[in-house]
Amino acid sequence: MRSRAYAVLIDAGFLKRKLGSRENPLTAAATRRFIDNLKDHPQLSDLHLHRVYFYDAPPLTAREHKPLGGGFIQFGNTQLARTNQRLHLELRDVPFISLRMGELRFRGWKLNNKRLPRDEHQFAISAEDLDPNVHQKAVDMRLGLDIASITLKKHADVIVLVTGDSDFVPAMKFARREGAQVFLFTLGHQVTDEVREHADLLLELPSTNPP
Repeated sequence: MRSRAYAVLIDAGFLKRKLGSRENPLTAAATRRFIDNLKDHPQLSDLHLHRVYFYDAPPLTAREHKPLGGGFIQFGNTQLARTNQRLHLELRDVPFISLRMGELRFRGWKLNNKRLPRDEHQFAISAEDLDPNVHQKAVDMRLGLDIASITLKKHADVIVLVTGDSDFVPAMKFARREGAQVFLFTLGHQVTDEVREHADLLLELPSTNPP
């Protein structure tokens, strides 16, 4: 009889927010430390690792005009783009990790954190008040489809989700109906009652530290 197996599905955007910051973005080394800590968790130590799936999107590389005399921005030359490119390149060489990539789409510009005045009907903005409006596409869909595929093909008995997103509840419910167990690593993130209801176990990694 084969040993029980588990698959780890990591929402990269969530991991970047929890273990990284704008000043210190998530690195491949920090990601590997996190995965090693996860694999050592007592609830997983007796199981066989099938694969780790890492869901992200390649950075933007387009050159876009910034309004209000702000010139141009070459997204591929930003520090964030270079950091994410290096993260993906290094993770590709790690055994048992599969990168599952969506895409980023540029949708114009939006006001940044500048507060809108309450008592004025109009106010002036400058180029510095604008941030790129970037949306991630197809990542959540790939994660949900992989949960279904892994479960139906019996690749793993346990689905280990690293996310705080309630959008995955339908996929979690499907996996459990098909006989898989769903473990959720929240990294201290508050989850809704619905997410908690459809996870067999909510687990934490006390030894996980930011990079």
